[in-house]
Amino acid sequence: MRGAIGRVRGAAAPGRQARRPPGPGPVPVCPPGWRTGPPDFVGVGSKKAGTSWWHHLVTSHPGVHRRTPAVPGLNPPGVKELHFFQERWDSSLTEAGASAYHGYFPRPDSLLVGEWTPRYMVDYWTPRQLRVAAPDAKLLVMVRDPVERFRSGVSHYLARHAAMDHPRVLVDEVEHGRYAAGLDRVVRHFPPLQVLVLQFERCLEEPEAELERTFCFLGLPDPQFVPDGVRRPVNAARADKVGLDEGLRAELAVEYTADVVRLAEGWPDVDISLWPNFSHLAR
Repeated sequence: MRGAIGRVRGAAAPGRQARRPPGPGPVPVCPPGWRTGPPDFVGVGSKKAGTSWWHHLVTSHPGVHRRTPAVPGLNPPGVKELHFFQERWDSSLTEAGASAYHGYFPRPDSLLVGEWTPRYMVDYWTPRQLRVAAPDAKLLVMVRDPVERFRSGVSHYLARHAAMDHPRVLVDEVEHGRYAAGLDRVVRHFPPLQVLVLQFERCLEEPEAELERTFCFLGLPDPQFVPDGVRRPVNAARADKVGLDEGLRAELAVEYTADVVRLAEGWPDVDISLWPNFSHLAR
């Protein structure tokens, strides 16, 4: 990846956007007659792979409670990401910590509830702690052509910052695309049958079918329910994406090839022929 910073730094940022407040925010109040407890589902990956869109669709099902922020105006309604485990990298999750996590999930008895923080699969300590906090949760993972995901991630960063100011940003963006490695971390602590791997490109092509598959996995009634706007991805990038010169694109493809092969072998529902940068590996 030598020289990569110089090859993406030239992309112009359209203007800085508001950053998300760090951490999970205040614990919401549990209304009378509701209960708190471990989430029923947790999305653990992947950043810039359509997770906001899919979370919106999942929480549109009448059998799912859409979490709202504890403080109006802190986050948009239906807050998606908690980032609860992100700052707990140097400790084990205690019973008190698990209980604190549960406090973020008040809901009526009849409804499912969950969250989707895309970096949970990347941070090596999170799956272990999540197993303590929510051992029965169904886990959702969305994957995307890792080269295109990298490009989208860098574009997202540059839309919020004046420049690519440190190489660790690129290192982090590369790591978000190592899906097989991230799933290895997950299945060390959760059985594979508790994990659903979705593919962004397939969800774009067949959103109704993939959403029904998701609802069946979550055990929801009426899995054929189709929300309004199912074919309109939410939180789509508004800024122009950075360009990748062919040399950098080729470097990234080589960097990801072994991981993509392992992903296809371990998770056969992923069709790498849908990924132009790796479709040759499907032959």
